[in-house]
Order: sequence, then C-alpha cells, then structure tokens
Amino acid sequence: MEVEKMDENEWKYHGEGNQSLVVSHCQRCVVLRFLKSPPNQNKTPEEILHHLQNIVDFGKHVMKQFFGENYVHHGEIIQLPLDFVRQLCLKIQPERPECRCDKDMDTLSGYAMCLPNLTRLQTFRFAEHRPILCIEIKPKCGFIPFSSHVSQEIKHKVCRYCMHQHLKVANGKWKRPSKYCPLDLFSGNKQRMHFALKSLLQEAQNNLKIFKNGELIYGCKDDQDCVSDWNELARHLKPFFFPSNGLVSGPHCTRTIVKELIHVITMALLSSTDTCRAGHMKTVPLSQGRSYCEASAFNKELVRNGKHKLESSGLPRGCVLYKTLQAQMLDMLDIEGLYPLYSRVEQYLEEFPEERSTLQIDGPYNEAFYEKLLDLSLEDDGTVAFALTKVQQYRIAMTAKDCSIMIALSPCLQDECSEQRPVVLTSKSRFTFSVSVLDLDLKPYESIPHQYKLDGEIVNYYLKNVQAKEDPVMSNLFKENEDCTLVLHKV
Repeated sequence: MEVEKMDENEWKYHGEGNQSLVVSHCQRCVVLRFLKSPPNQNKTPEEILHHLQNIVDFGKHVMKQFFGENYVHHGEIIQLPLDFVRQLCLKIQPERPECRCDKDMDTLSGYAMCLPNLTRLQTFRFAEHRPILCIEIKPKCGFIPFSSHVSQEIKHKVCRYCMHQHLKVANGKWKRPSKYCPLDLFSGNKQRMHFALKSLLQEAQNNLKIFKNGELIYGCKDDQDCVSDWNELARHLKPFFFPSNGLVSGPHCTRTIVKELIHVITMALLSSTDTCRAGHMKTVPLSQGRSYCEASAFNKELVRNGKHKLESSGLPRGCVLYKTLQAQMLDMLDIEGLYPLYSRVEQYLEEFPEERSTLQIDGPYNEAFYEKLLDLSLEDDGTVAFALTKVQQYRIAMTAKDCSIMIALSPCLQDECSEQRPVVLTSKSRFTFSVSVLDLDLKPYESIPHQYKLDGEIVNYYLKNVQAKEDPVMSNLFKENEDCTLVLHKV
C-alpha cells in the first residue's frame, strides 16, 4: 500500500483504545493503527516495532487457532513517512474525545499496523457502490464460573457482566444498568438471543455500535455521548430492509425494522462455514456450569410468569459465538483460583528475573507459545510451569471476553448469491455478509492483580447493594408460583 502517495485528508479518525489509535481511509478499505503513550514517555522506534510485531504474531499464531482463518485479520506492519504521520495527527486531534487525549499518538517511529477496514465485507470482492451496514458487538463473558475456587456462591448464580453493571452505575460510568445479559446471547436460543440484542439496542453503552458505509450512526462515541434514538436508526436502516415497501414512519415501522435487524444479527452470529474452522485446540466442555444468569431480565420475566426452566439450544460448533466462548472458557480456575498461581510465577521471577524472556511472558507469541496452551489439566503439581500455563490461558480468556465481533452486511440480488457467499434472508431483502473478530491484543500479564481486586469490588458491591434488596422480592415470586396441595383432615 503506497501510503506516501495518499493525501492525509483522505484519512479520518476511527476510534481508539487504551494503547492505540485507529484511522480509516475514506476510499480504500484499510485502517492504520498507531500506538499511543503518555506525554514525555515515548518509546523508541525499536520498542514500537517490537510491540506491533507482538500484536501481529499473537493474532497470526494464537488467536487464528481459536477462531479460524476468516475471522481473524492480523494485519501487517508498515513504515510511514514521518511528515505524513505528523500531518495526520494534527488532522484527527480535534476529533478525539477529551477523555482519550491523556495519551499522544506515536509520531516519532513511523511504524503502524495496516489492517482491513472491518466495517466492510471481508470474505470476497464486492461492488464498492453497494451500501454496507456493519454491526459491532462486544459480547463480554458468556458463562458462569464453574471453578471450585469461587468463594462467593453468588458468582455461581449471577454473571460478571450483570453484577458489574450496578457498580458502573454507582461510579457514574452509565446512567442506568443495561438489561443485556451475555448468557442470553451465548445461549443459542433464538428467543433469548433476540431479547439480548434488543436490550443492547436499548442501552448500547460501549457494547454495540452500528455503522453505515463506515460512518457511526448508532452507539457511543465515548462514555458520555450515547445515541439511542430508534426512530433515527430506523430511518437509516429502512432502505436496507424495506427498499420498496410502503412503510414510511411511525412506531410500527420502527419496531418492524428493529425486529428485522435483530433477526439478521442472530442469523449471522449463528452462521457456520467450513472455511472458518479453527485449529486443533482441545475444547473445554460447554456443559460445565449453569447456562443462565439469575439476574437476567429475561430469566426474571420467566419467573414472574411462573416458568422456572430456561431453554438453552446450544451453539453451532462453527459459529463465531461458539469459538469465542471456547476461548473464554480457558478461564477454568476463575480469578480467585488463578491469583495464587500468578503469585507463584511472580515469586519465581523475583528470584530469577532473567527467566522472564524464557517463560515467554512478553512474547514471542509463536507456535511454541500456542503449544503450551494445549494442556487443560487442572492437577496442580506445584511447579512454575503449571502456574504459568494457567496464567497464559487466563490471559487468552480475558482477551476473548473483551473482543468485538463485526458483522458487515450488504444487499445482494438473488442471481448474485452463490454457495461461496454466505447469505441471510429477511422478509423483503437478502444480504451477503462477513463476520470478523477484532480487539484481540493479548491482555497484559501485569493486569492480573487489578482483575483480582476488581472482582472483589464487583461481588461485594452486588451482595451489599443489590442482592440484599432483590432476594425477598424474587423469593416471594417463587413462592407465588409454587404448586399448592390442599390436605383435608377429619374433624
């Protein structure tokens, strides 16, 4: 890609995370990802190159083994003219959210990652003039901890996401808790999945975004800027779902379009093709732990209606949700069981700091690193090797718990559809689509103490401020729905 021949005005701010900033090209289906760092803490060009190479290698040699060739796009490292990078930085700086400006974009090394623009179709060439819709979902953790190391029973009943919502609201991050529960989305049950996706659309937070032709039309640009106008969303989506239909406006039209959107997302998430087979990773049994969360709004509604059994249809083995869940379930010990093993590794490194590179804690993320992840044994032999394997598996699981799924859709005519192109049908339209996974940087080894502390805060807040208030209400509901038997005694 000849970036030096591109006008920097053709690039636009796309978004950023804690460590990197992304810009996308207005005409070409590519994005550039630059590393960030706090002011006056710039890394050397060699350090930047090493960091970016680790990200590429991790995606290429590790995450592709879990998700498969078509889902993971690891990109490549390119070197850019420094003048181009500085001009680009000046152009996009006014568009960055204020909360993100505590770190500066790397303008000194000239290195960046070149990646495909995942708001576009990825699986095949398609006419550029066609409108493209893209839905980005951050599904979060889709299972209840099944580890015997869990100290609070509530963690075996209520999922991490639902508990964390209440702490986030208390801390002012969000105005109200979302009704979304990841276990409903990962259930494979279409009724539960539809409820989960509707809940995400009602309260998107940073877990759902919708793009049209690469432009954000629905969701949060940052924590303070949330757009949730369904009527405005329906106006954008109507040409996709009802291109020649008489529905023009009104609540019925909006509800119908949102329902069609949810159907399309569900079908894409459950889709499975042979070309997306993952590697030979031995899987964690999905049957471990319960398949529902007691705090789910869907579950509570069932209880109110006198039903106690939640159906879990299961996920097709080849679909992106199944692969995501398998990677997440490498967290077999929970953070409570993992933290003592992390401490064992830390103690070893204090005695032998030169061993850090041998243990591959900071890479290289190659085939050898992946091979060490294949041991799913939980029998602790007291060695550093066992502890390190569980720590690395936990880091993979945390990465999968925080990844995003991109579903790109474009209308296609019946004669354009073939077996090579995955297609999803609606009542009035048909779409060809591609599914990709992003945000797959390996979670830092140093973040484990923070995760341990945060887990305690989430659980303690929920027990003290939420469960204590909800238990009597739910208990009464269960009692009201119990079958009663009248016993008559002779007088």
